[in-house]
Amino acid sequence: TVAGDWIKAAPPSPGIERIEAFFTGHGFDPHRHDTYAIGYTVGGVQSFRYRGASEHSVPGKVFVLHPDELHDGHAGKDIGFRYRILYVDPGLILDALDGAGRPLPFVRETVSDNAALLAALVPALGDLDRPLEELQRDQIAVGLADALAAADPSIAVRRLSTRHWRAVDEARALLDAGVETGVAS
Repeated sequence: TVAGDWIKAAPPSPGIERIEAFFTGHGFDPHRHDTYAIGYTVGGVQSFRYRGASEHSVPGKVFVLHPDELHDGHAGKDIGFRYRILYVDPGLILDALDGAGRPLPFVRETVSDNAALLAALVPALGDLDRPLEELQRDQIAVGLADALAAADPSIAVRRLSTRHWRAVDEARALLDAGVETGVAS
């Protein structure tokens, strides 16, 4: 790395890695991840080669890199680039989509203004000093899975069955009943 470049990693969480980084020029050579790499640019111009195209992300833009896809990274301007990113195990996405036998969502637009993806990322990347609690991790996975599926026109929109809503109502009633005494497992 070059002087002034830095990477900050959040405390580990099963299936999710959270990072913020800043690079002044060359960020990283071509490589692949076995996870989704989903993030947003915080500052500068983040440029990279992905799927045979040159991509550029500016502050507020969301980017989605799919598992096992070759990409690199470098600054698109002299001021460098800063970004926050989640590396998410594809199994978490499939589980959140009740995905036995389903394909992983594939987002065709690598860099976008996708508000649903950004809304799913912000809670996960807001405080990198704090570890994620298990429920928080599950909520992040569900939010990302829903946003990824919504961005993939080949995936049917998921609708919750009456059984799911009944289960949610029963869980809410159980939690409400134990608000003062706690809920026994």
